[in-house]
Amino acid sequence: MKLIVQIPCLNEEETLPLTVRDIPRTIEGIEAVEILVIDDGSTDRTSEVAREVGVDHIVRFEKNQGLAKAFMTGVDSCLMLGADIIVNTDGDNQYCGQDIPKLIQPILEGKADMVIGDRQTHTIEHFSFTKKKLQKFGSWVVRQLSGAKVPDAASSFRAMTRNAALRLNIISDFSYTLEAIIQAAKKKFAIKVVPVRTNEKLREPRLYSSTFVFLKKSASTIIRTYATYEPLRIFFGMGGLMLAAGIALGVRFLYFYLTGNGEGHIQSVVFAAILTIIGFLLGLIGLLADLISTNRRLIEDLSYRMRKLELSSDKKEPLA
Repeated sequence: MKLIVQIPCLNEEETLPLTVRDIPRTIEGIEAVEILVIDDGSTDRTSEVAREVGVDHIVRFEKNQGLAKAFMTGVDSCLMLGADIIVNTDGDNQYCGQDIPKLIQPILEGKADMVIGDRQTHTIEHFSFTKKKLQKFGSWVVRQLSGAKVPDAASSFRAMTRNAALRLNIISDFSYTLEAIIQAAKKKFAIKVVPVRTNEKLREPRLYSSTFVFLKKSASTIIRTYATYEPLRIFFGMGGLMLAAGIALGVRFLYFYLTGNGEGHIQSVVFAAILTIIGFLLGLIGLLADLISTNRRLIEDLSYRMRKLELSSDKKEPLA
């Protein structure tokens, strides 16, 4: 069984050696441990340093593509390299590489398709009070929408099986962490969580320029991903609220009309008609979006089977 640890990097020449040094090269139950670095358009010596510290594989972008693109490129590369288990970690040495055996244990035991490392963010000293609360709230939102009991949704220290990686399709151009959890839950992956350790902070985050930007992009990713898999619930919910408001205004006008005071409440009829029409249209949009979502699932299943066939030349894999 082969394990590949992938490390998306952007200008990590100083921290990458620490990250690589901390990754165990011998793990019980694993025949080979390899390391893949995805250099996301670094302007420093990240790729050269990766070679110097003994990284097995390097994929380099000439121009920065973003974390989500780097992550998926790494996943595709790991699959082509024959990985049975893929572990993702950061190049800033945030996560303790020595916890990788613990991270993959549920997979080795056949209990998980995806494992998320829980940093227990409330215990991290360099996290501000605001950041801890935002992390907790964001993880709560993801849990409510996905049904996956993941206490640290933003953690990028995670492992997945080959089959899970084949089924994953990240479309966000910001980050993959939240989308991957919602998508995995909707695809009925077995998701487990294990507590992991973190190392001393070595640099400031580069994924976002401010907390506001992070919140805006994260909210956009969560809404878009959830709407992809549950469009009927979203649009029927909004349409139902509009219809209820329209009916309420219509009943209000009817009451005044029957009591002889209808002339002063014509605006209620106008708003009732507008809200009813909007509610009806939202319902139709929900039905159309649900049909598109069903078509997407069929396309994803076809894509999964095609990818599996393409990668099965060296490894015979059943089309499950």
